[in-house]
Amino acid sequence: MSHVVKKRKLDKTRQDRLYFDSYTDVTIHEEMIADHVRTNTYRMAILNNSESIRGKVVLDVGAGTGVLSMFCVQAGARKVYAVEACSIAEQAVNIVKQNNMEDKIEVIRGTVETVDLPEKVEVIVSEWMGYALLHESMLNSVLYARDKWLKPGGIILPHKAELYIAPVSDPVVEDRLHFWYTVKDQYGVDMSCMSDFARGTCSPTRPASPSSIYTRDRGGLRSVKGKFNFESFGSAAVNAFCVFFTVTFPCPDKPQPLVLSTSPFKPETHWKQAVLYLDSPVDVVQDTVVTGEISMFPSEESARHICIHVDYTIGEQKRQSKTFSIPDWSSGAQS
Repeated sequence: MSHVVKKRKLDKTRQDRLYFDSYTDVTIHEEMIADHVRTNTYRMAILNNSESIRGKVVLDVGAGTGVLSMFCVQAGARKVYAVEACSIAEQAVNIVKQNNMEDKIEVIRGTVETVDLPEKVEVIVSEWMGYALLHESMLNSVLYARDKWLKPGGIILPHKAELYIAPVSDPVVEDRLHFWYTVKDQYGVDMSCMSDFARGTCSPTRPASPSSIYTRDRGGLRSVKGKFNFESFGSAAVNAFCVFFTVTFPCPDKPQPLVLSTSPFKPETHWKQAVLYLDSPVDVVQDTVVTGEISMFPSEESARHICIHVDYTIGEQKRQSKTFSIPDWSSGAQS
């Protein structure tokens, strides 16, 4: 059964305007910079690549407040073009001046698809990941920048992304969904229909053990799909699937690359994980097999928002399928 919320389709100009307008809110930038895992991993990745950055020209795609651009200057970049489409670019200019880096960093207001840089670059850096990796569809902009502005042999930070899915057994999920049945007793208003709506959406929370479903290095993609196969460890009630991701940065002088992970087994990030609720829990025992396929694609109403479709079989049950929509938490696209 599909639970995708049907909204009127927005034209691309309005989609982009709503998306960029959402990033004028200072609290979004506060949340991202305060995410120590995110910000410090980028800082360490950039500094660890100082040999590739020193004396080079860098393009920061979706620069925001310019913090990654300044890390690049700290790593020795000769010039950084910080491209930012929303009005926070004005604050980035102030921050660059406050840090005495205006001779190194040029903040350019606009989308990377429309700006005209004065030269090619040797390095592209971008924090493009959205919820469940592909929400907001910013990766397409990074790939556009790669094809148009990156010199042969240049590097991209990060250079690889991996997407994971995991079955979840968590009583908190059922407790939260049951909440909507209690509203009538408390306030005299029946809101039980919200339980079905909640099952058809994704929300950030915490979950179970992963299996890699998709790995691709700097490949152009609009949608992704992959198969999964699990064997349960012990007895439980599976009531959801969890989706999370990692991105990897090359570290030439280190034995291992640097990985930014949103796994539930790693320190929490502002991305958390996306949880896909099943229509009803399914009991599993030791060695019960869970198989299926997941696909992610742009929603009908906005190319910047994704839908996730899961076909799955749990044990001896018949194969089921469900499509989930990730709500637009920030842009107010329903208006």
